Amino acid sequence: MAKEREIKLRIEDLPALRRALAKLGARVAKPRVHERNVLFDRPDCTLAKREQLLRIRTETSASKNKQSGSHSLVTFKRPILETGSAGKSERHKVREEIELEISGAKVLAKVFEGLGFRGWFQYEKFRTTFRLPASKAWAGKLLIELDETPIGTFLELEGPAKAIDRAAQALGFEKKDYILANYMVLYREFSQSRGEEPGDMLFARKNRGGGSGK
Repeated sequence: MAKEREIKLRIEDLPALRRALAKLGARVAKPRVHERNVLFDRPDCTLAKREQLLRIRTETSASKNKQSGSHSLVTFKRPILETGSAGKSERHKVREEIELEISGAKVLAKVFEGLGFRGWFQYEKFRTTFRLPASKAWAGKLLIELDETPIGTFLELEGPAKAIDRAAQALGFEKKDYILANYMVLYREFSQSRGEEPGDMLFARKNRGGGSGK
């Protein structure tokens, strides 16, 4: 089972970030895609209580090219690991995950439902993935992912600890800027700050000016 190590950074000035990425020599490794994510759990929130996650993600190219198709992934994540010294939590979010590409998201969702799971939270975003050039050997395993979401723009850095810290610093961020919360938590905090009842984190819901349900 692979281990995922990542942080999020909130982006307030997107043009400045793009300039910083260009200065580092970042190149698009995966063009902009639209993601629709559905989290599954049992009615008694078994997985949430265990701090586990079961998700189906469908990615569709954001290109206007009609030939661009979509593909889906199913992901299972174990609880966040605490591997810091003296019992302190890591400055990065680290968890084990299993990820598998699938051909039928709707069919798998029905299988989950037949096993007693339900899709209880949906969120969507647009993601563009960057990598740094081969000349920056320290960043060989680093993914730089720009996420445009209904609650703002974020940058995810995923890879080795030293590469994450070095890239964040090069882009003008400090460790105090690191965000370890997932998008569900960030969305709920965002909704509460606006006095809104959180539902699903969808662009259509944002355009309606809020709402009460999924």
